[in-house]
Amino acid sequence: MGYIILRIFSVFFIFATFFPLVKLDYWWVRIFDYPRLQKFIIIVILISLWLAPFVRSLNIKNYVWAGLLGICALYLVGKVLPFTVLSKKMIDTVPYSEEAGINILVGNVYQYNTNYHKAVALVKSVDPDLVFFVETDKAWEKGLSEIEKDYPTQIKLPLDNTYGLLLYTRLEIVRQEINYLIDDEIPSLEIDIKLRNGEIITIYAIHPTPPVPGENEKSTERDAEILLVGKKSKENSKPSLVIGDLNDVAWSYTTELFLKNSEMADPRRGRGLFNTFHAKVPLFRWPLDHIFLSKHFGVASLKVQDGIGSDHFPISLKAVLTRANDTDTMKANGDEKQEAREKISRGLEDED
Repeated sequence: MGYIILRIFSVFFIFATFFPLVKLDYWWVRIFDYPRLQKFIIIVILISLWLAPFVRSLNIKNYVWAGLLGICALYLVGKVLPFTVLSKKMIDTVPYSEEAGINILVGNVYQYNTNYHKAVALVKSVDPDLVFFVETDKAWEKGLSEIEKDYPTQIKLPLDNTYGLLLYTRLEIVRQEINYLIDDEIPSLEIDIKLRNGEIITIYAIHPTPPVPGENEKSTERDAEILLVGKKSKENSKPSLVIGDLNDVAWSYTTELFLKNSEMADPRRGRGLFNTFHAKVPLFRWPLDHIFLSKHFGVASLKVQDGIGSDHFPISLKAVLTRANDTDTMKANGDEKQEAREKISRGLEDED
């Protein structure tokens, strides 16, 4: 019986390792993108069980199963390793400069969370130049009113559909757009901000819909919005950032396609996982909230903040405009550019 169970688990996790390579948008395919590290840990345990003498006398079948699982483990290591300190940083670490820098706090507050005081306390503690919270309704707008005196410029789009946005900044906004890129019920922001040294940067603040049963059966709209914002950033000559809960993990195929087509960079690469979800289930955590940067920036700090009662941890970053372009960006080939265009087109068509 123990041998049968071990074989069933092994088959499942071999399947689970490579199933994300299937380029289908259905949620039950894309869900396997998320738990890379968890799959690796379980596979290592399975390998040890296949090679443990107490399972049964070791024979060729044991080594075959262990070998197949070993291939899975190596594949997963290749996916997760770039998000550890063992890899080269995609974006260089630089000293922080108040004049040429921006301190950003991003968080999904979870709409039904009522710990407004924790969010207020976190903002006061981090003291960011810009705050971007998602899943914010009218109650959250009222609950965060205490910080408004320190952040005179605000863009407030409270909604009760879990896609409300609240942005606060003490820097000058010289241009702002409220967009509904894919879905007319899901807003996003595109703003130009003037840093203290007079430089203008663009921030794209988004919260695309997740591929989950009961809400969106496919990742088509999520992927399209992420890639569409990446396209806008690539065509923008200004330094830019993409921030928000993207409902996609840092190592997914879509995120990598976004990085290649936008030629933006992920500050996690070479620094760590910086898991932001799920705040209340330690065994199931992955990097879901993001701050991507164009090649113009260096990173002074990146930190996952303490919880505020949400299912997400907020994340903060200090970025600095630099003269040196030492960022290791990815570049899309012809097929990847075409795939991005097709994904954007499908997302727009699905909404129509």
